Amino acid sequence: MRWAALGVVYVVWGSTYVGIKFAIETMPPLLSAGTRFLAAGLVLALIVGRRLRMTWPQFRTAALLGLLLPAWGNGLVVVAEQSVASGLAALLVASVPIYVVLLRRLGGERPPRVTYVGVAVGLVGLAVLLLHDVGGSSWWGPWAVLLAAFGWALGSYLNGRLPTADPFAMSAVEMIVGGALLSLVGVVAGESVTLSEVSTTSWLAWGYLVVFGSLLAFSSYVYVLGQLPVSTVATYAYVNPVIAVLLGVWLADEQFGPWQLAGGLLVVVAVVLVVRAERKCRTEVGVSEPCRR
Repeated sequence: MRWAALGVVYVVWGSTYVGIKFAIETMPPLLSAGTRFLAAGLVLALIVGRRLRMTWPQFRTAALLGLLLPAWGNGLVVVAEQSVASGLAALLVASVPIYVVLLRRLGGERPPRVTYVGVAVGLVGLAVLLLHDVGGSSWWGPWAVLLAAFGWALGSYLNGRLPTADPFAMSAVEMIVGGALLSLVGVVAGESVTLSEVSTTSWLAWGYLVVFGSLLAFSSYVYVLGQLPVSTVATYAYVNPVIAVLLGVWLADEQFGPWQLAGGLLVVVAVVLVVRAERKCRTEVGVSEPCRR
C-alpha cells in the first residue's frame, strides 16, 4: 500500500499545478485553496471517525504541519501561480529535497559529500530558472514559490521528529487547520467569491483539487512520510515537474524554452543526486539512523 500511495503522489501532484492555474482563473487564490483543504479535511475526518482522537502533543503537531504544509507550502504556490507558469512553479518546488538537506545539516546531521554536490547543482539550476523566466512572472512570483518550498520542506522534516497519530487522522486535521487559516487570511485580505462569476472550468479544477489533489494525494503523502524514509518520499520532486511541464504546455499553452529546459534538468539532476546519496547512506548505516560522514 505504501508504494501505491507514493505512486499517487508521483502522478496526481504533478497535475495539481495546472489544476491550480485553471481554478484561480475566476476564483480568488487564498479562498480557493482554503475551501479546497477545508472540504477535503472535513470529508476525511468523517471517513476516519473515531481514529481522529489524538493526544494534545499529537494535535499540536498536526496543527503545526497544517500551517507549514497546506497553508504556507501550498498557499504561497497558489498565490504565486497568478503570474508564474505552472511548470515553472513545479520546477521551483522541486527544490524541497535540497532544503531538507540543509535543515538536516542545521540539525546536526552530516549528509554525504555527494549530497552537497547535488545541492550546488540544484542552486545553479534554480538560478537559471529565475534568470531566464519566459512566462512573464512578476518579480515576486518565483521567490514566493521558493519560500513555499521551504515551508513544505520544514513541515516534511519535522513530521518524523514530532509526536504523530494515525496518518489519515493527522492529514484530516492538517487540512482543516491549513484550510481554515488560508480562508481567514483570504477574507481579511478582502477576497470574496461571486458564484455566478466562477467559470465551469474553475469549478471542475477546484473539484479535482479537492478529491484528487487533497483528499487522495495529500493524505497519501502524509501516509508515506510515516512509512518510508523521507529521502525515498522526496523522489516525487523529480517526477512532478515533468508531468506539470507537459500538462502546462499542452493544456495551458505555457511557454517552455531551452533555458527553462536546461534549468529544469539541472534541478532534476540535483534531486536525483541528493536522493540517491541519502538512500545509499541510510542503507549502509540503517534507516533509523542519520548519516554522519
